[in-house]
Amino acid sequence: MVAPDTYHVSPEPMLMIADLHGALALCLHDEGRAVGGLLHLRFMGGTGRPSDVTDNTLSSVLVVLDRFKRAVLGNATRADEVQARIIAHALPPTDAGEPSASLVDLIQADLADGKIACGTQTKRRTKALRVCFQPFEGRVWICGPKDLRTAPQARRSAG
Repeated sequence: MVAPDTYHVSPEPMLMIADLHGALALCLHDEGRAVGGLLHLRFMGGTGRPSDVTDNTLSSVLVVLDRFKRAVLGNATRADEVQARIIAHALPPTDAGEPSASLVDLIQADLADGKIACGTQTKRRTKALRVCFQPFEGRVWICGPKDLRTAPQARRSAG
């Protein structure tokens, strides 16, 4: 299990899991190096909804994101060998206005600066979301408890 505000990187065939509630999972896979990682970040503010990105938030997220990318990609990598996907969980919208730019947008823009294409998916629901990622293969999916019993070839991550 990858805890909130942490990441795990591995070149091994294993299963990484993150339970998202007002959070996102960035799954990054470098095909050339056969390594991948999962970064689990909470939306700031604790509301479960996208929140404004302040200077302090921006600074701390960019530091963690940079460390995570270096751990997965090393110092030199070919962007065409990298796969990135963000899966986010947010509570259903309310009448209150939400920011026009979120943490998902910030991370996507950072990856685009490095010429890394990134798909995103945001699920808006009250129930938490479980994301599973196999870093060796770069396979990511939204899973349930039954999926964990049917993945015999993958070793679960200790976090």
